[in-house]
Amino acid sequence: MKKKVIATVTALVVGLTVSATGVASADQRGGKQPISSFLSGLVSNGTITQSQADAITKAAENAAAAAKTVMKEKYSAFNAVITSTLGITLDTLTTRLKAGESLATIAGDKKDALITALIVEVNRQIDAALAAGKITTTQASAKKAKTSERVTNMVNKVREIGKKGAGKGQRGSTISFKAA
Repeated sequence: MKKKVIATVTALVVGLTVSATGVASADQRGGKQPISSFLSGLVSNGTITQSQADAITKAAENAAAAAKTVMKEKYSAFNAVITSTLGITLDTLTTRLKAGESLATIAGDKKDALITALIVEVNRQIDAALAAGKITTTQASAKKAKTSERVTNMVNKVREIGKKGAGKGQRGSTISFKAA
């Protein structure tokens, strides 16, 4: 019974840690209760042991680190597509985005080529998530059906880069778009 409770708590904690933002932390951030505080209550009432709480905390930290790595890889892929399609450096792209320009403005007459290249990249990431078993065929189809609209909106939108709470992307990242 205790193993089932531990497995359930671990799955719940890891799921909550990773699902809300894609990149989570076991530390106190933004007024959220740290995992360690949540688990200390379970240790106090005898539901789990301290070593089990420590193992859950470590698993959550590892899951958060893995999610952060995946997000960095996705952002890098988007940035590479944008910079290669537009023939500019990442520093130039970042500077212009920080100045308040949209990708459409930066792309100029290459806007359509940029949208096409980003759609290809988003669909590649969706296919990778499907192949990895992270999403179902139905989910992949639904995501792909929205890709063109989402990419076009992303390209046309002026976003605030590097400001706390701005956009959905990681702080300081150039692109804030979630493919899969």
